[in-house]
Amino acid sequence: MLLTLDIGNTHITLGVWDGKKLRLSARLATQRERTSDQYAVELEVMLLHRDVPPKSLSGAAISSVVPELTGTLAQAAEQLTGTKALVLIPGVKTGLALPVDNPAQVGADIVAASVSARERFPLPCLVTDLGTATKLIVLDEHGAFRGCAIAPGVRISLDALSAKASQLPTISFSAVGRSIGTNTTDCMTSGVVYGTAAMLDGMTERMETELGVPFASLVATGGLAGGILPHCRRTFSHAPDLVLDGLRRIYGKQAIVGA
Repeated sequence: MLLTLDIGNTHITLGVWDGKKLRLSARLATQRERTSDQYAVELEVMLLHRDVPPKSLSGAAISSVVPELTGTLAQAAEQLTGTKALVLIPGVKTGLALPVDNPAQVGADIVAASVSARERFPLPCLVTDLGTATKLIVLDEHGAFRGCAIAPGVRISLDALSAKASQLPTISFSAVGRSIGTNTTDCMTSGVVYGTAAMLDGMTERMETELGVPFASLVATGGLAGGILPHCRRTFSHAPDLVLDGLRRIYGKQAIVGA
């Protein structure tokens, strides 16, 4: 079985794949001060809790947007699997064309999500990743990555409001029933939730205009997608494990290349 790890600024998402079947999916809090030994123990406990023996793992694939943790988690994965983890960095064979200004600057999570989306959904495709940041990823009719847009995520926006406006409270993320709020909490939540939904609708239209063709599929992933998608006017397919699936597919391509 294959261990996949997507290291984000807020959470580390892990998946265990038995062939093409996702056997386990879970999330850990991203804690930069932890050592590889600590992460190895936490991962092992989680695997055992979900009835997945660590000895059943034959390899690992990792994407990361937290450079200081990339090596740490790679070492932890190696302790669990007994093999060197595949870390998605520039130069790794993905099969994804990157006709952009600087391909090396494209985030590993964006590459993994793109690889999964281009092989699972009709093209051209727009992928939105609603996590710490909100990302809109454009794949053209040939499955090439044409570029993206990145905006502050829902949680960041709420935290910034609370931190920078002294009269606005810290609130939890939750959907609100209407866009016109009648109390402070609902006003803040409405602005961020409906504002993000409206941004996705508006940016979809703008990107279709620039691309010159309508998107054949709209796909959403990320931990906050479930709270935003019901308020979008465009219909997005929800693919919560898109990045993990992309890592699985990229890992498989290395086996083919090395054969």
